[in-house]
Amino acid sequence: MANVNIKFNGKEFLLSCEDGQEDHLEQLSINLNNKFDDLKNSLGNIGENKLLLIASIKVMDEYFETKKKIDNQKIELKKITERFKELKSLVYDYKYDKEKEIMNLKEDQEKVKSEIDNQKINYENLVDKATLEIESFIKKHEADTKVQ
Repeated sequence: MANVNIKFNGKEFLLSCEDGQEDHLEQLSINLNNKFDDLKNSLGNIGENKLLLIASIKVMDEYFETKKKIDNQKIELKKITERFKELKSLVYDYKYDKEKEIMNLKEDQEKVKSEIDNQKINYENLVDKATLEIESFIKKHEADTKVQ
């Protein structure tokens, strides 16, 4: 334990604290002493006990107001976290849907490509068949022309 000399209301006090907390204790005592002095200046000398009580109440009021703000911020942070989780879920759902849509489009593209390839083969077969029929017609016509 460490010991710290504190000056409060013009009097010296020796207080103990955990090692390493000396500066913190000094800062707290300076802050409390300033509040006490401000009250004494604004209210006059109404008695040390009453001034200490009012200073303590003001400090507790600040503490509870700060605690209330922190609690409200925690609630707000929890709401934001929940909203973020919802948005994250929506993003993943959207990504999944788009990936599925892309896969369907790829499948459709492959089907169209396959259909085009089949139509090309059918067209080439049709052209070959027409060419053979035309050649056959020409040969038959030439043979008929020679006979006459």
